[in-house]
Parts: sequence; structure tokens; C-alpha cells
Amino acid sequence: MSNPNNKKALELLFDRPLEPVFTARDDGKAVFDLPESFYNEQYSDVKDDIGSRFGDGFEIRIPVRDLQKKPDLRFAQRLGKHSQFSLFNRVHQEIAARLIEIFLDAPNEDLFISTCAYCKDRVNPFLFQYCFSVAVQHRADTKNFPIKPIAETFPQNFVEPSVFQEARAESEVVTDQGTRRHIEIPRNYTASDREKEQRLAYFREDIGVNSHHWHWHLVYPGYGPMDIVKKDRRGELFYYMHHQILARYNTERFCNNLAKLRPLNNLRAPIPEGYFPKIMSSLNSRTYPGRNVNNVLADIDRDDTHLEISDMERWIDRIIAAIDKGYVNDSDGKEIPLDEKNGIDILGDIVECTSLSINPDYYGNLHNQGHNAISYCHDPEARFLEDFSVMGDVTTAMRDPVFYRWHGFIDSIFNRHKERLNPYGEKDLSFNGVVVNSLDVILTSANAPANHLLTYLERSDVNLAAGLDFGPRGNIYATFTHLQHAPFKYVIDVTNNRNMPLRGTCRIFLCPQSDERGTPLNLNEQRQLAIELDKFKVTWKERTNIFPISRK
Repeated sequence: MSNPNNKKALELLFDRPLEPVFTARDDGKAVFDLPESFYNEQYSDVKDDIGSRFGDGFEIRIPVRDLQKKPDLRFAQRLGKHSQFSLFNRVHQEIAARLIEIFLDAPNEDLFISTCAYCKDRVNPFLFQYCFSVAVQHRADTKNFPIKPIAETFPQNFVEPSVFQEARAESEVVTDQGTRRHIEIPRNYTASDREKEQRLAYFREDIGVNSHHWHWHLVYPGYGPMDIVKKDRRGELFYYMHHQILARYNTERFCNNLAKLRPLNNLRAPIPEGYFPKIMSSLNSRTYPGRNVNNVLADIDRDDTHLEISDMERWIDRIIAAIDKGYVNDSDGKEIPLDEKNGIDILGDIVECTSLSINPDYYGNLHNQGHNAISYCHDPEARFLEDFSVMGDVTTAMRDPVFYRWHGFIDSIFNRHKERLNPYGEKDLSFNGVVVNSLDVILTSANAPANHLLTYLERSDVNLAAGLDFGPRGNIYATFTHLQHAPFKYVIDVTNNRNMPLRGTCRIFLCPQSDERGTPLNLNEQRQLAIELDKFKVTWKERTNIFPISRK
């Protein structure tokens, strides 16, 4: 992407997602120069007045080309502009898939930007940001463009609401951006110390980990054109990413004197973990609903979601039966083996139920509907017109303790498959001629002892400006507290006994030694809690090699 106007246009399309596309952006310095046909019905009668307000006095004017053929967006009207958008909802998935296809089909950068500018005010804002981000991530002409962090675009999904009242007041009163104070995001605002699960709030409610969950689904969309969905080992990566999160979460539980999570394997039992998120959706200005202690999952009968708990139980039985038999049946009845090479990948697509699932009518939509069942358990029939809880949104789901219990159950399904496979042999695990003599992890501070890591809570800032729609201009920062580690390095002593240089990949795992009671874990228990700490490519020269690899 060489055109600076196009780069700026992409940047501005992430900015202030609820404001119309014609409004001033970039702290009032930039504006899109739109064709008249781009104004939607809401503003078409007043476009002359709008043009005079947003016509002159801007440092940057970005011309937007007209479209000879406008996209037909009637399919997107099924999702209202003020409705919540969920990647776990089948209707929303289908709408998103079509909009992504429209964005990807634009033949060049200019027409891609024009298409996005035309669509922005005509579809649900969160739907637009998701589809726009997926398209930017996957188009050949934009894939290297940095996607704005979702916590800056929709900060309401990550930050306690009182922060925004303070931020608007600060930016209104203090016009000099450089002297504005940073607004403090409170810690531990979702529960008191009487709730033991609150000990893990620093992990579950972390801005970074929830942003990761959103970004993973941008890189690996479950629905859309097949060339962006069908990625190498996508189903396996669905398993592995969530497995890694669970390994880290369980280790954090041990560190906080909490037992390993209990998988949510009984869909009829009360859920003892309550959760009240105290964050607000910017789309409908409502807080995400809470869940009381001992809520029970119920059949869902809502406008766009219909689910019986017995359906989920039937899907579970069929998936487990397939694992025990060692094969699944595709939609034509053909037996597909769940072997060591492809089995985990096939299962991942079936369990998540992406468009790659080989037989969704039979094996169902287990993972996504599990999220839906939990996210609507407070109002399954829409009797009180409540929307889904944080479990229905990929930007917020990881805040809820039950997210980890549900994925603990999903993980147990994959583990059942793995346990029936032959164990790895020496040939699988060795690198012919290469011997690792030792590995030390050393803090970079002076006189630090080997193999001791240091973690602590650090304060960082997030800029709320891009997400303060219809508010004062200029940067306004909020300060949040998050887990951090001290810089360290690996010192790896390797002997290459081959008479030539060799290239390979080094993967380093971190395993807990004991549980919350200090009881030592055996190797099999550690294996399931192994956290992939690092992965990098290396070249071994002949004979002895010592690698100091620094990590900040």
C-alpha cells in the first residue's frame, strides 16, 4: 500500500465507529470527501447542511470514489444497528460472511475503501468493524496495515463505565491535551474479596487477553469465503489456542490458592459461579447482564436463537462416540478416520462448528451454542428483553469464570481423542544428531539467580479517543493495571554432532511443579498444563553452540 491517502482512509475507518462516516476525524483534522450517493437515508435530506459544516478548514481531505454499482445490503438488515453482534450467533455469522465477501471482492484499494465507506453507516457498527478488520487482515493490498486495537475502537467493552464520564469531563474542561490527567481504571470492581474467583480478575478482565481473543477470531474467521477460512490446521489451532489459555489460567489458579477448574460437563447442574461484569455496550447503552449464583441453563427460544439443552447433549454423545470409534461420518456417510495427522484438526472444526465442519447437521454446533446457552441463561425466552451476557461476545467472554469451565469441558473432548492415540516415540521427539545439554532462564538484572522469573503488576495507558463517539476531540488516556514480567534471557547449550549446520525450531514450555496445596504434579498432569513460553527458529553450527536469547 503506497498511496498515503489510502493509508489514512483505513486508519480513519477504525476511528469513532458510531459516528457517521462524513464527520470530522483524527482530532478534527481530517474528513472524507464523499459522493452524494454515500449519504444514507437518515442524512440524505440534510446533506447540504452537513457539507457546509464538514466542508472546509480541514488539513486532510480524503477523496472517496463513487461506486458504479452499490452493494445490496438488505441481508444485513436482519441485524439492527443498535443490536449486539455475536460471532456465536448463526444468523450473525451468515451476515458477516456475506459482508466480508463484499469487502474482499473489491478489485483494488480505492474501491475497497469506497465500498467500506458506503457500507459503514448502513450496517451494524460492530458488524462493520469486525468485517472491515477481517478484510484488512486478509486482502493482499492491505494485509500489512496495522489493525487498531479493539480496546481503542470499542473501549466500553473493556473499561468500567464511570471512566468514560470522567474522560468526557476531563477532555471538555481541559482543552490542552498535554495537560489532561490520565483517568484511573479501577481494579477489582466486579466483586468483593468474599468471592474467591475474584482472585483471578486481574487475568480474566485483562484488556490484553480479551483483545487477543477478538484478534484470534479476525485471523481465523469461522465463516466467510473459503480461501480465508480454510487455513492450515485451523481446527487444531482452535483447540491449541484455547488449551494454552486454560493451561495458563489453571497455573494462575494454583498461584492464588485455587484448585484446577472443574469442566462444565453437566449441562443440567446449577452453575455456582455468578458474574456481574459492570461494563456497558456502546451500541445500545445497556450494561451486559449479570448471572446469579446457581443459575441453570435452559432451552432458548428467542427471535434469532433456538436451542434445546437436549440438542447439545445429543451432539456431545455423537462426538464422543465418534472419538471412541476412531472415525467420524461426513454428510455423505463416508467414514473419515480420526488419525494422528488429521484427527485433531477434523474434531476442531466439528466442535467449533465452522463452515469447515464435515457434518454439522449430525454433529451440531456444540462450542458456539454452549456460549449462547450460557449467555442467555438469565433470560432464555427474552421475557425481560435482556440481551446476551459477556459470554456471547468474543471481546468480553474471557472475563467470565464460566468461560474457562466451558472450555475446560471442550478441552476434555480433545483430550479424549488424544488419549486413544499412540504415544510419541523417540523418533517423534528427537532431532537426529542434536543434543540439548542444558537450558537456563536468567533475569537480565545483575546477580539474578538462574531459573527464577519475576512477575509484577504494571500500569499502562490506553487511548480512549478513537472510541469516544460524539464527544470532545483529542487524546484522552486511561490507566489500567496488568500483569508484567521482568526481562529475561534463555541460555541454551546445544551440541550438533552432524558435520554440517542444521536449522530447526526451538519451543520452550513452562510447567507448574505443584498444585494449589503444594502437592507435586506428575508428568501427565504437567503435560496438560504446559504453557508454550516461546518458539523461534535457530541454526546450529557444527559441535557446541550456546544461544543467549533475550526476551522482554
